Amino acid sequence: MKPNSPFSMVARYNSFRYAFRGAAVLVRTEHNTWGHALATIGVTAAGLYFGLTRLEWCAIALTIAGVWTAEAFNTAIEYLTDLVSPEYHPLAGKIKDVSAAAVLFAVIGSIVVGVLILGPHVMEVVRRALPY
Repeated sequence: MKPNSPFSMVARYNSFRYAFRGAAVLVRTEHNTWGHALATIGVTAAGLYFGLTRLEWCAIALTIAGVWTAEAFNTAIEYLTDLVSPEYHPLAGKIKDVSAAAVLFAVIGSIVVGVLILGPHVMEVVRRALPY
């Protein structure tokens, strides 16, 4: 599509189609996404169970989106690195390591958010369950 071409519904449709195709590649090829999917389902179920506030849901949703986005960028960077450097190169390894670190940072942040938001709800359930 040319930079100044008119709006096209077909082009918009194709943009979404390509994005969903990319999401499918991500889920099919990256085993870490299975863990992200389980965590997403678990946190969503816990949030529904505990009746999170709108603000809590905003934090949870942004955190989940951040982890998935980091994983998608990491995968794209790994594919691109493999394309431009099919043979081993120390710099290519550093690129992949730093990219993976971004996912790690997002996951650690999501754990912190999860503990801060869900922790008090879990502790309340535990407190009610204790006999004293």
